[in-house]
Amino acid sequence: MAVQRVVVGVDSSTQATKAVAVDVDTGAVLGEGRAPHTVSTGAARESDPEQWWRAFAEAVRRTGHADQAAAVSIGAQQHGLVALDSRGVPVRPALLWNDVRSAPQADALVEELTPKWWARRTGSAPTAAFTVAKWAWLRANEPEAADRVAAVRLPHDYLTERLTGAAVTDRGDASGTGWWTPDGYDQDILRRVGLGRALLPEVLAPGVAAGTVRAGAPLREGALVAAGTGDNMAAALGLGLRPGVPVVSLGTSGTVYAVTRGRPRDPSGTVAGFADARGDWLPLACTLNCTLAVDRIAALLDRDREDVEPGGTTVLLPYLDGERTPNLPYASGLLHGLRHDTGGGQLLQAAYDGAAYSLLTAVDDVLRAGGEPVDPSVPLLLVGGGARGTAWRETVRRLSGRPVRVPAARELVALGAAAQAAGLLTGEEPDAVARRWGTAAGMLLEPVPRDTETLERIRQTLRAAGPLLSAGPTP
Repeated sequence: MAVQRVVVGVDSSTQATKAVAVDVDTGAVLGEGRAPHTVSTGAARESDPEQWWRAFAEAVRRTGHADQAAAVSIGAQQHGLVALDSRGVPVRPALLWNDVRSAPQADALVEELTPKWWARRTGSAPTAAFTVAKWAWLRANEPEAADRVAAVRLPHDYLTERLTGAAVTDRGDASGTGWWTPDGYDQDILRRVGLGRALLPEVLAPGVAAGTVRAGAPLREGALVAAGTGDNMAAALGLGLRPGVPVVSLGTSGTVYAVTRGRPRDPSGTVAGFADARGDWLPLACTLNCTLAVDRIAALLDRDREDVEPGGTTVLLPYLDGERTPNLPYASGLLHGLRHDTGGGQLLQAAYDGAAYSLLTAVDDVLRAGGEPVDPSVPLLLVGGGARGTAWRETVRRLSGRPVRVPAARELVALGAAAQAAGLLTGEEPDAVARRWGTAAGMLLEPVPRDTETLERIRQTLRAAGPLLSAGPTP
């Protein structure tokens, strides 16, 4: 009788850590675990990395297969700045990707070197989300803390190092820092922001293991540990994504991305030119305000999130935490076109439309940035928590005018990490593992005519309100 081979994949996201135990040969999910994170509120978006480690241990334990796992991999939220002292202890809470206090530093970096320079060098013009801007913020605002930093890590790097003792990362997650290029870390950029190369982890080649689980960790000692990657890169692996297929992910943030064979370089800043976890590229556009913002509008209206109504001419831009796409870090929510006959359900639908608009208008930009053809007949893959809601699915279908496929598999980041771990055991490419597991299978929604009237109404409102939305904080 064949011995069952088990791997564990982990998703350490903004709000929680999720883990899945998967049968390597069949792709069956044998167990799942989850543990929440605490994130500060207000202008700061920070978390204590130590709680990520505790949540990791709890989520892995709850899968029921921690002692059986032959390999493990960690996917985690991108961009976050984990600054450690010489003992490996955080000098302060981690600055998360959606902390927009670093917007002035991002603006200064782009203004000094030009968007074209950044796009040519790193593939992306940095925004407040990027680690390079957060490091510049730390040096400018907390210089004593910055002076104590002996190591700079991304969230997945930090957890992998706690698990193995190895200071390593991968090309996918590194490409979201703002100081990585296909030739390695950019020494010119590091000098400009006052960061020593010795403080950064080694970037492993795709398919290379980070090490093994060391004694005292919450998994079987000696189990193989993959390099891990950023959450979007892991989700692409989890879908077994082939080049040219666009993905729209509806979660705390909204993202649209595609695997491409060409390296993206978008000086406009709309598309981030990320690398994927294999050897291709992952151009991506991201919005800060997605499902949580729409749920907040539903709560203000005292309506269920599915209680939408058609019609109306209201535009609601739910930029409750600033915005990344479009790049409006100082923006707040905007409501325009309110009438006596506007219903609460129409307001809620307008929030869905406003949240989905930027993502769906960026789909073609993402494909073109990586040199892939734009083919409206190719279904959008709709994933994330929002994809389970009828209102979200119908909004995406109506505003995109494209067929929409909703994979049945959940926890795609954790599944992608599991596929990466499985590849260490089988010698397969991790995306091929995911395709063998059938993770992208799901219901197909046929296209409906694109709602160009709503799209144009939102576009005109954004144009007219541009100065108001882009205004910085009052001194």
